[in-house]
Amino acid sequence: MGKNNSGNRLVNPILWISTLYFAMGMPFVTINAVSGIMYKDMGISDAQITFWTALIMFSWTLKPLWSPFLEIYKTKKFFVVSTQFAIGILFALVALSLPLPGFFKYSIALFAIIAFCGATHDIVADGTYISFLTNKEQAKYIGWQGAFYNLAKIISSGALVYFAGVLEKTKGVTHAWMIIMGIYAMVFFALAMYHSWVLPKENTEKQKVKKTAGNIRQDLMEVITSFFTKPKILWCILFIILYRFAEGFAIKIAPLFFKAPRSSGGLGLSTSDIGLIYGTYGSAAFILGSVLAGYFISARGLKKSLIWLCCAFNIPFVVYALLAHYQPTDLMPVAVAVVVEYFGYGFGFVGLMLYMMQQIAPGKHKTAHYAFATGIMNLGVMIPGMFSGMISDWVGYKIFFIWVLIATIPAFLVTLFVPFPYTENKEVHS
Repeated sequence: MGKNNSGNRLVNPILWISTLYFAMGMPFVTINAVSGIMYKDMGISDAQITFWTALIMFSWTLKPLWSPFLEIYKTKKFFVVSTQFAIGILFALVALSLPLPGFFKYSIALFAIIAFCGATHDIVADGTYISFLTNKEQAKYIGWQGAFYNLAKIISSGALVYFAGVLEKTKGVTHAWMIIMGIYAMVFFALAMYHSWVLPKENTEKQKVKKTAGNIRQDLMEVITSFFTKPKILWCILFIILYRFAEGFAIKIAPLFFKAPRSSGGLGLSTSDIGLIYGTYGSAAFILGSVLAGYFISARGLKKSLIWLCCAFNIPFVVYALLAHYQPTDLMPVAVAVVVEYFGYGFGFVGLMLYMMQQIAPGKHKTAHYAFATGIMNLGVMIPGMFSGMISDWVGYKIFFIWVLIATIPAFLVTLFVPFPYTENKEVHS
C-alpha cells in the first residue's frame, strides 16, 4: 500500500469514515436511548431516566470550550485512539457497577465520563473529516458518514437491545445488561486498535510550538469571538437548535412508550421486540435514507434541498402519535411506523450536518467552530429531552406525541429563511 507526501497510507476514505462515525455514534446513542431501556428494565422511573440521561449529555454541548486545546496538543489521530480506548475501559466499569446496591448513581456517573470522552472524540473525528476531505468530497461522503453514525444507533438500540432481551430470559436483567456493557467495551478496544493503523495523520509542525497558558487563553478567546462574529451567525444558531427540537422530545420517550404497559398508554413490547424492530426494519430504512440523501444533495445542492430534508426529518414523527392513539397489538404496524420515521430521520439528518460543515465551520478554526455548531445543536436536543419524561407523565403518551408534532413547526419556519453565508462548493481556506 502506497503513501502520500505526508507519509500517510493512501487508503480509501470510506475505510476510516465508516468506522470513525460508527465510533462517534455509539456513546451518544447508548447514553441517550439504550441506557433508558436498561434503566426501565431495572425499575427506574421515566422522569428520573429522561432527566439524568439528558443532563449528562451536556458534555456534547460544552465541548467547544476544550476544542481549541485539542488543536494545540498532539494530533487528531492521537485523541481519536486514546478516547476510544478510555471509553472501552469505562463501559467495562459500567458493567461492574450494575450489581451494586447504588447502581444507578454509579453507572450515571460513569456514563457522564463516557459522555465527556465521547464529546472529545466527536471534536477530533469531525476535525479529521473536515481537514482531510474537500467540500466536494464532504458532500460525496456525507450520506455514508450519516449512515454509519446512525448505524451505531441501530446496532445499539436494535441488535444489542434485542440480545439483552434474549439474555434476560436466562441470565436475569442485571447480568444481561452487564454482558451488553461488556460488548460495548470490547467494540471500543477493537476500534481503537483499528484506527491507530488506518487513520490519516496531519502534519505535526504546529504541535511543536510551545504554548503558554496565556497563549491558550488568547487562542480560546479568538476561537469564541470569531465564531460569534461569523456572517449571520445568530440565525444559523437558531436554525441548528430548532431543526432537531421535536426530536429531543420524541427520541427519549419513544422506546419507553414502546415498553410501557398498555394499561399506562404504552404498547407493552418486550425488550427483544424493541430491539428487533430497530435492528432490522429500522436499520435498513435509516441506511437507505442516509445514502439517498447524500446523492439527493449532491444532485440538487444543499440550498435547494434543505426544506425537503427538514420535511423528511420532522413529518414522520406523526407515526408516534398514531401508535399512541390506536395502540396496535400487532407488531407489524409498529415496525412500519419505525421504518417511516427512521427513513425520514436518515434522509433529513445529513442536511443539518452538511450545513454546519459548509456554512458555519469554514475559516481558520474550522474544527473548533464545527464543534461549537454541533454542541449548540445538541443543546437543542438535550433541553427538551430533560423534561420529556415529566411532560409525558403529566399529559400521557397520546397528548405528548401531539405536542411533539406541534414542536416541529419552528423547524419548518427557520429552515425556510436560513442564510447561506458561503457559496456552495467553494473551498474556504485558513
